[in-house]
Amino acid sequence: MKKLFLATMLLTSVAGAFAQPAEPPGRALGHRLKVAALCDNCGKVQSVREEKRKGEGGAVGIVGGAVVGGLLGNQVGKGTGNTVATVGGAVAGGFVGNEVQKKVTSKTVWVTSVKLKDGTVRNFEQAAKPTWQAGQVVKVSGNTLLKS
Repeated sequence: MKKLFLATMLLTSVAGAFAQPAEPPGRALGHRLKVAALCDNCGKVQSVREEKRKGEGGAVGIVGGAVVGGLLGNQVGKGTGNTVATVGGAVAGGFVGNEVQKKVTSKTVWVTSVKLKDGTVRNFEQAAKPTWQAGQVVKVSGNTLLKS
């Protein structure tokens, strides 16, 4: 009788162990609870990507380019042709100078897409590479993200 009881207990224990769902690798119980119980201003990172932003042109690029273009245009032709070349060089130089300034002032930003508790997805930009990765939970504070 004792042997039958012990065998039944052993089989029940083994069956119970196999009935428990196995935890996926790399996922702790704390992580599952944290995701399930997102705070009202928390979200799950969907993606983090690097993007290049074109800079802004301005007076420095336009004036600098116009001066250089005008000086180069002034070296061409005589009389009226010289004046036309100078003006044309200044206009073209101003355009080129503005484009050069846009390239010089361009910057790299990091865009993080976050799915919020209500199901909406928002994008957040920052200058430095973020410390979070896709799948992690972050806290939204205004227009910035904080690691939770």
